[in-house]
Formats: sequence, structure tokens, C-alpha cells
Amino acid sequence: MGLEDPPAERRASNSDEERDESRLAQFGYKQELKRDWGLAHNFGVSFSIISVITGITTLFSYGLNTGGPAVMSVGWILVSLFTMLVATAMAEIVSAIPTSGGPYFWAAMLAPPKWSPFAAWLTGWYNLLGQVAVTTGISFGLANLVPTAIIVKNPDFVPTPRVTIGIYAAILISHGVVNTFGVRILRYLNNVSIVLHSAGITAICIAVLAKAPTHQPASFVFGHFNDGTGVDGADGWSIRASPAYVALCGALLSQYTLTGFDASAHLSEETKKASWSAPIGVVSSVGFSALFGFFVLMAFLFSIQDFEATLASSYGQPVLQILVDVAGEDGALVLFTLIMICVWHCGLFSMTSNSRMMFAFARDGGIHPFFHKVDARFRSPIRAVWLAATLSFILALPSLGSSVAFAAATSIATIGLYISYGLPILIGVFYHDSFNAMKGPFNLGVFSRPVALAACTWIGFITVVFCLPTANPVTRETLNYTVVAVGILSIGAIGSWLLWARRWFTGPAAEVAEAMRLGVDVTEPGALESREKAEEARALALSRGDAPSQ
Repeated sequence: MGLEDPPAERRASNSDEERDESRLAQFGYKQELKRDWGLAHNFGVSFSIISVITGITTLFSYGLNTGGPAVMSVGWILVSLFTMLVATAMAEIVSAIPTSGGPYFWAAMLAPPKWSPFAAWLTGWYNLLGQVAVTTGISFGLANLVPTAIIVKNPDFVPTPRVTIGIYAAILISHGVVNTFGVRILRYLNNVSIVLHSAGITAICIAVLAKAPTHQPASFVFGHFNDGTGVDGADGWSIRASPAYVALCGALLSQYTLTGFDASAHLSEETKKASWSAPIGVVSSVGFSALFGFFVLMAFLFSIQDFEATLASSYGQPVLQILVDVAGEDGALVLFTLIMICVWHCGLFSMTSNSRMMFAFARDGGIHPFFHKVDARFRSPIRAVWLAATLSFILALPSLGSSVAFAAATSIATIGLYISYGLPILIGVFYHDSFNAMKGPFNLGVFSRPVALAACTWIGFITVVFCLPTANPVTRETLNYTVVAVGILSIGAIGSWLLWARRWFTGPAAEVAEAMRLGVDVTEPGALESREKAEEARALALSRGDAPSQ
């Protein structure tokens, strides 16, 4: 008896579950995924996917060469402030519409009926591109860190692009396997990830600061500008264009790192009290990551021993060079291994979020319904998991012939995701009265529109900036193919809509419309599915000439 919940607690828990399922049913969906995540778990997924140590470590070299410490430190502060505006505006929508579909579903619900399907279609494809690219950026970043660590004890080892791609494939497979068979342990891995990303990385930063033989002055950390964007002896962009151009491009490190917090929304159908927990997960994950990331960045920048030697590190990884200078090779390997474990967890939960978005998009007809399938035994959208893994692998293939492929993947992730965040926010600005009618417990009140407008302005700005070339001269190998990938997706999404998708894609709102047509109370969990099955049985009976049962 001592192991059972008190009756009052059970009733409260059942009441929360009923409210969550009722809210989901209002949008025409039944509860298919297991709802056993709490606020801490929901926060943890976004916190793990943002994973400041992942973005900072994998793009540290990019940051040092594209503006240097001054742009990295000051840029982090500015980007964090604007990202918090985006997160706050997005959290208000999450509270109103807590479904796994996330941005594309919000766009459909907020847009007027005439434009609802197109808004869902366009937003969904941008979000899908961003989700795939962010998984690529994380896991491919780890695939580059692994051979880098091997070089420490094996300096003759040469990591070719094919070797890196092979490591990358193995990492994606490991993430796919866990997401396929280990859904029950994802919560526990999530707890481990939170500890690693907080206590573990804090310990690393304190150790680095404490053991560093010397520390750089604040004037270096906040004022030293470096332009390493020139290739093969060519002038950098600060000479060809201006230092401001380099600084804008250098903001990618901060903006890419603070990306992926829509995971709290994609996990909302598995989260208890989703209308409150999911938006808090969005905002808190960005807030804590901004503060924590600044601490990590400061620890590394202040601990640089020789700036030029760090840039030209024989390991090809400035963070590893900083660790070696501070703790020696053996100590550096231990610390770097902990960082790589954090990056692995980040990639794992990125695929979790990615697969949920694809599952929901398939449920609404955005991609083939084959991928709308939850395995009855493992309670996981297994087909969507492996679709996410396959697309992420394909997106990394240009790295076989491009020296800036990784930076481009991070740009694609940033632009794709933020456009998908911005579209529903912008729709909510234009159709604010409709949005007000459906708002949840997280409500900005009179600040709703100003915050949303500021967020949309920032998203439009970075969309242009991160499509710009970051290496000079611009050649086939140094081209920032972000504009190509985003352009192809934009043309493809709009073109396919005009040619054929508009004839059959009705968007998620069609489920609600169907419930209304059948005269079903859409607030009753599972009622829509039961009525549809009854209608199918009635139609089958009529086709056989049987009298339909009453």
C-alpha cells in the first residue's frame, strides 16, 4: 500500500491527463504518444538540444576566424537578447496550441481558413529542413570531434572526409537505435544529459579557469577582432567589404547554438500539463542556455594561452588546444571526451524532436502517411526516426567536396528553424484577435504584439545575413550553399503547392472540420476516431447490402 499514490494525488493526476487529452482532442487528435514527461523533462530536451557546449565547441574555430573574441563575446550577449524575444513570442503560441506539429500546426490554426493549408505547408517544410539540418550540424560536428581526439595520441592519423562520413553514419545509427528501442529510457538519458550539460560542463569550465597558467585580459576577450575569412592568402571580408560584415557573419556561432528550443513544443503531446509546461520549457531553456553559454564562452576565451597558436592548432580544434595547454594531453582527452558525450546526447534528442515533427507532419498529410505510424510495442514513431536519420546523412554528403559544408549546414539549420518560428508569430500579429481568443495560460497581454514584431524583425535580419558568403574568394569549394538549399526548398515548397499540393493538402485544420461534420464533440478524447470507425463500419455494411446497425 505504501507504494501507491494517495487517492487525492491519483485524482489530480487523472484530471491533468484528461485536460491534456481534451485539449489535444480540440484539434482533432487522439492521444497516441505516451504522455509521461514532466516540466523538468520537457525543459531538459530543449536544454540538451540547445547544448551550448555543442555549438560553442563545434563552431569555436569559425568564431575565432570570423570576428574573433570580440564578436564571439559581445555577439553572444546581443543574440541572446533577441533570441529570448523569439522564444517568448513562440511560448505564447505553444501555450495556446500544444501539439507535436509545432510551428506548422500553429501557422495553420492562426491563419484564416483560406490561407490555413498554405501556411501549414510552407511552415512545415521550413521546419522540416531546419530540423534535419540541426541534427546534421550536431552529429556531423561530433563526427569531426572524434578523429580530432584520436590525433592527440596518434599524430600521424589523417581523418579523410570519407572517414568522417563513416563516423557520422555510425553516430546517426546509434541515435536511431536508441530512439527506436529505447523510448522508455529516453527520460533517464534526458536526466543524465541535464546533469552532464550543467554540472559536468560547469566543472570543466572551473577546472580550465583554475588551471590556466595565464589569463587573457578583458580587453582581449571583449575587444580583440580577428578576420580569418581570407582563403589561400586572399584578403578577408573586413578588407574587401568591412569589419561589420565579418561581425554579422560571426554571429552565426551564437545564433546556431541558441537554436532548437522548439523541441519543447514537439514533445508537448508527451508532456503533462502541456499548456503550461511546454511554454515554460521553451523560455527557460533559452534563458538558462544564454547564461550558461556565456559562462562557457568566457571560460574558454579567458584561458587562451597563445591566440595565434590556438588558431593554427595541429589538432585543428581550438577548444582541444586550449584544454591541452591547460591540462596536458591526458587531462585534455578526459575533458574532451566529456564534451563529446554531451554532444552525443544533444544529437540523440535532436533526432527525437525531429522524428516527432515528421510524425505529426505525416499525420496531417504534409509528407507521406507511411511515416505516421507509432509502433505499438515501443511507443515510438520508428519510421519517422529513420527518415530523420537518412535525410540528415544525405545533407552531410556535400562535405566530401566542400571545405565550408559544416558551416553551411549550421546556417541552413538556423535559417530553416527560425523562419518556421517566425511565420506563425507573424501570422499571429496580423490576425491578433483570433489569436487572443485561443491563448493559453502563458499570455503576454499588451506586450504580445510588440514582442512578436521585434522577434519577426530579428528573424528576417538573420535570414539574410546567414546566406552571405563567409570565405573570400568565393569559389565552388567555399560557396555558402545555404542560399542554394534554402532557395531550392522555398521554390520547391511554393512550386509544389501551386502545381498540385493545393488540390489535396488541407492542413491539420481539416481534422477539426471533419469532427464538426460528423457532429462529434471535439473536446471528448478519442471521440473523433470512434465515430470515424463507426462511419467506416456503416459504409462497409451498406456496400455488402447489410442493414446498418443503429
